[in-house]
Amino acid sequence: MKNNLFEHIPAELPEEYFETLQESGGVKIERIVSRGHTTPIGEWYDQSWDEWVVLLSGSAVLEFEEGWDPVLLRPGDYIMLPAGLRHRVSRTDRNADSVWLAVHFNPYVQNKGCR
Repeated sequence: MKNNLFEHIPAELPEEYFETLQESGGVKIERIVSRGHTTPIGEWYDQSWDEWVVLLSGSAVLEFEEGWDPVLLRPGDYIMLPAGLRHRVSRTDRNADSVWLAVHFNPYVQNKGCR
């Protein structure tokens, strides 16, 4: 069934919107919609899996606990967040939906069908 990443976004977003689009074989593809949402100060994402994320619309700033400078993301920008990299979203656009596409995958799963 055909869908569109920019459709069916709730009018009211009291919290960030997370939607799993596909999940199989240790990989999860997720749409995230932010509208001025941020990670609470003092909280960090600390994931045991790798995450590749692309920002499709809006804008966002990612901060890292140590080792990396803050990163401003604009539409089309993507970044690889390796497992264990403590990060947070410190800003998203308040006037437009920041639509993210995130691909989560276990760094220890090997795809034996690809060479």
